[in-house]
Amino acid sequence: MTFLVHAIGHIEINTVDVAAVVKDATEILGLHVTHQGLDQTWLSSNGRAAELVLHHASENSTHSIGLEALTIEAVREAAKRVDSAGCRIETTKPSLACIAEAVTFTTPEGLRFEIHTPIKDQLYGRRRATTGVGPNRMDHLNLISPDPAATRMQLERIGGMRLSERMVNDGLSWMYGGNRQHHILGVVKGIVGLHHYSFEVSDFTSYLKLGDLLDQADKQMLWGPGRHRPGDNTYAYYTDASGAMVECSGAMALIADEAGFTPNVITNLARPGNVRSMNVWGTPAPLEWREHHFPFAKVG
Repeated sequence: MTFLVHAIGHIEINTVDVAAVVKDATEILGLHVTHQGLDQTWLSSNGRAAELVLHHASENSTHSIGLEALTIEAVREAAKRVDSAGCRIETTKPSLACIAEAVTFTTPEGLRFEIHTPIKDQLYGRRRATTGVGPNRMDHLNLISPDPAATRMQLERIGGMRLSERMVNDGLSWMYGGNRQHHILGVVKGIVGLHHYSFEVSDFTSYLKLGDLLDQADKQMLWGPGRHRPGDNTYAYYTDASGAMVECSGAMALIADEAGFTPNVITNLARPGNVRSMNVWGTPAPLEWREHHFPFAKVG
């Protein structure tokens, strides 16, 4: 099946305290505000018009997940597949003015996705002065689904995404898109929600800066630094003012030889013997990370 989804596009979050989330996103993570309106605030780590979108709301929750396709034709093809995958189209109007074409659909499990054309980008406007970490781009996110197999099937049928790795009990699985990054989306088994969203950082010294910035803000890392076995990326996690978990991640391994690639199945799930199946350096995930849950806004 041809890839229609290429990469993560953006994430939209509802929050009761936009100013506090913007403060964390700009001063700790190092994003910059690109648009501020009555109902929405957009932030980006680079020249793109939006990567993190905050909705001024009465609750802290995930609004929707944006998946980027490269062409209008790919978006339209994805829209044709929504019904046959057991999902429902909400709208074909883009959620943001910086998107040319989109389709937003909901799944029976309660997730909302928007497959959209690339967000407007200033190619030579990538770097901005910041006191924060200063990541390169949004690179992936992990959502939570009560039926991971169904969610993977929907994303495969609609967007052409593919499985890269999974736990044998489907407790956690990973999917990749056209950019061949090990995963642009992780699926955790549980009550529908968001586990974390991630921005890619340039090098390991970024974690030194992150730790000091968190300390100055009277916060701390939730887990890390470490190196994941799935994806082979380095990582560190913290939570922002909305309660959402944010990952700073090193570059992932790429699935370049797709013809010779077989999705890995992790069969050793018993702790503590399986710790290095998740973290090359052997530091186990704390309970707060494993049980973290940021709710998804109720879909109609």
